Amino acid sequence: QVQLVESGGGLVQAGDSLRLSCAASGHTFGSYAMGWFRQAPGKEREFVAAISRSSIRTRYVDSVKGRFTISRDNAKNTMYLQMNTLKPEDTAVYYCAADRDAAWGTVPPLVDYRYDYWGQGTQVTVSS
Repeated sequence: QVQLVESGGGLVQAGDSLRLSCAASGHTFGSYAMGWFRQAPGKEREFVAAISRSSIRTRYVDSVKGRFTISRDNAKNTMYLQMNTLKPEDTAVYYCAADRDAAWGTVPPLVDYRYDYWGQGTQVTVSS
């Protein structure tokens, strides 16, 4: 089992940048595909980005392509989400998640039910 802790959220203005981090416990971080999801008030949780175990494969929701970058450092048991040119519609609680069944080299999943472990979330608020 892995425990996930997000950090790096905050209140920023439109056009600003933030970098979220997801720190994982344990020594098997590299065996998980990882993903970021977000949930805005009154809306369903949505996929944002995902990264394979090896970092070779990444996926993004169309609304963040070109603005957000997902990465991971398996030696540090940490995943990141660099968010640039933030927009008010990016306001949400951001969650990181781990898929324990990910095979090496496969495309990471973009649906939440494929993920087994979740963090508590970090709030990102973008003012206009």
